[in-house]
Amino acid sequence: QVQLVESGGGLVQAGGSLRLSCAASGRTFSRYAMGWFRQAPGKEREFVAAISWSGGMTYYADSVKGRFTITRDNAKNTVYLQIRSLRPEDTAAYYCAADTLSHFVGRNSGSPGAYDYWGQGTQVTVSS
Repeated sequence: QVQLVESGGGLVQAGGSLRLSCAASGRTFSRYAMGWFRQAPGKEREFVAAISWSGGMTYYADSVKGRFTITRDNAKNTVYLQIRSLRPEDTAAYYCAADTLSHFVGRNSGSPGAYDYWGQGTQVTVSS
């Protein structure tokens, strides 16, 4: 079992920045890949970014490349999502997810089905 708890969301103005955190507990954090997704009201859950077990490999959705950065600190059992130059269209609930069956990331990392544990989400609202 893996428990995931996101934090760091909030209300920010367009152009601002946020750092989301996801604290994991349960299985050995450093052994599996992690991902971030987001879901806006009335829309499907959308892949944002993924990171390998060591942090050495990352994978991003084209829509966020250059503005979002995913990192992890295995000593703290935490994965982060740094978001810069926020836009109103970034408004969504952001979820972290664990892919405990994989160490690495790739195209499959963009599919929600690749992940077996999910957090409850943290809301990000960007005002224009």
